[in-house]
Amino acid sequence: MRHRFKSPHGELMDSNRLINKAEEYLKNISLEKIDLSKLNDFEYYNSIYNQLNKQLEVLIDFRESMDNQGYTSPYRSLSKYGISTVGDISAEEASETYRHNQYFRLKASAKKNILDRVKSAIDAHKIAIGNLEEYGLIQCHNCNKIYKINELEEECSCNKTDYSFFINDSGNHRIEILPFIPLAGDYMVKISELTSWGRESFKKVINMLKQERKGSVKTVSLIIRYNENKKLIRKRVTLDSYYIDSYEEEIRKRYGKNVRIEALQFHRTKPAIINDKNTRTALAIGYVKHAELIVNKHKEDLLKEKIRNMDNLNKYDEIIENAKNANPQYLDETDSIDDWRDEKINRDLIKSELKNKDGRLNRTLESDLKSRDRIEKSIFLNIAPSLILWDIFKYYLTSSNDKRKRHSSPFPYIRSEIDRQQRKVFQITYTKAIKLLNEREQENILPINEMDLILHKKFKIEEHFKNSNMKIDYVALGAAILHKEANITMNNCVKTFKKDKESIEKEINNIDTVAKPKSTKSKMFLDLIKT
Repeated sequence: MRHRFKSPHGELMDSNRLINKAEEYLKNISLEKIDLSKLNDFEYYNSIYNQLNKQLEVLIDFRESMDNQGYTSPYRSLSKYGISTVGDISAEEASETYRHNQYFRLKASAKKNILDRVKSAIDAHKIAIGNLEEYGLIQCHNCNKIYKINELEEECSCNKTDYSFFINDSGNHRIEILPFIPLAGDYMVKISELTSWGRESFKKVINMLKQERKGSVKTVSLIIRYNENKKLIRKRVTLDSYYIDSYEEEIRKRYGKNVRIEALQFHRTKPAIINDKNTRTALAIGYVKHAELIVNKHKEDLLKEKIRNMDNLNKYDEIIENAKNANPQYLDETDSIDDWRDEKINRDLIKSELKNKDGRLNRTLESDLKSRDRIEKSIFLNIAPSLILWDIFKYYLTSSNDKRKRHSSPFPYIRSEIDRQQRKVFQITYTKAIKLLNEREQENILPINEMDLILHKKFKIEEHFKNSNMKIDYVALGAAILHKEANITMNNCVKTFKKDKESIEKEINNIDTVAKPKSTKSKMFLDLIKT
C-alpha cells in the first residue's frame, strides 16, 4: 500500500510538516540494526526483507511528495525575494527584505537536504534488498523447486507450502556491507567517520564506479544562417539523436535549400558503470566500512611483521592525537591554533625522546612510519576496491544480459554491458590486498590476468547464446569461461563458484557448440539461430 502525505483536509502536507515527518522516519530507520549473525534464520531473514521493502515504499512516497512540491529546485522561488531597485528604499525595508530572503533561503536549503537524504536512503534500501534476494534460497520439500524470496508465493506451484531455507553460496551477495550502508540517508555522517586511509579508499572506489563509457550522441546543436523575408537570420537549432546521420537534410527541409551551417556540436551522454551518484556513494561507504573492520582485525599482526618498535609508534600516534584534541588557554594575536599544535607536537616528541633537538625523528621511528604508510597504501587502501571489483566482475560473469537489464541486484543502476573504456577498471590487480583477503578472510578471489578481456569474451558468448533457447546455468557458465580463457583449474572453479564439475563441463560443451560447431547438426542449429 502506497502512502500519500496529505493533511486531514486532503491538500498536500505543508513543507515544515513534510520535512519533520521525513526526518523522524529516517531517524527511526537509523535506530533499527541488521544482525548479520541471524540472517541464516528464515524468520529473521524474512522479517528484515519485508521491513526493508515497506520502508522503501514509504521513502519513495516521501520523494514523490517532495518532487510534487518543488523540492528538486527549491532555490528557484528565491528570485521573488530580492531588494527592489525601483525608487528609494528605506534601510528598514531593505533590512526586512533581507530577513525574508534569509528565511526562504534556509527553507530552500532544508528542502534540498531532506530530499537528498531521502534519495540516498532509497538507493541504500535497493542495495540491501538486492543483496538479500541473492543471499537466501527457499526450496519446496514436495517438488524440490527452488525460489528466491522475491519469487516466493504462499503456495508452491505444486500447491504445497512445506519449505526449507538455505544460503545461496553461489549467489552474488556481500551481506557484510548491510550494517554500514546509509539506510537512513546519513551518508555524510558515515563518510566523516572513516579513517584517513578509509577516506582515500572511498575516493578510489567512487572513481572506479564512475568509470564512464564512450559517449553516445544524445542531441546535435547547430548554429545556422538563412534568409527569410529578405532578412538574414542567425539561429541555434537542437535536433535529437534520430537526426544524427541526417541533420543536413533535416535542416534544409525546415529552413530551405540555401541554409548554411556555421557551427556544429554533438552532445554525448557518458553513463558510468554504476550510473547513479547516491548508489555509488552507498556502495563505497558499505565496502570501505567493511574493509575497516577487516583491517582492525588483522592490523596488529600485519604491523608486527614490518614494524621494529611498536611501542614508539603507538606513543607517536598518541602525541599526535592529543595535540589534535588540545586547545590552548591563551593565544597571541599573531599565533594560530595550528602553529600552537605543531609546536606542542614538537615539544612532546622531544620530551618522549622520539625526536632530537635538531628536529630529526628517531631513525627507527622514521623507518617504521614509512613502513606503516606503505602497508596502508598497498593493503589497507586497496581492500575495499579489491572486494567490489571482484564482486562486480563475478556479477557480470555469472548473470545473463536479460537479468542485468530487468531484475534488481546488489548493484542498482549497473550497466547491463560495459565497453572497452569502462573495462579498463578491471585491468587493475591489488595483489597484496587480495593475498590478505584470501589467506586471512577465507575469500576466494582468483588471480586472473586481464579480467577486462575475460568480460569482453563473456559478452561475446552471450551474443552467441542469444535467441538459442538453450538452457544455460549462468553461474556454471562463468566458471567455464574462467577455466577455458583464464586457465583457472577446475578445482578452483568448483570451489569459488560452488558448482559441481559436471555442470561446469556442460557449459564448456555449450560454449564449444556455439563458438565452433563440429557436427553437421550443430552447424545447422547455428544457421537457424542466425536466421
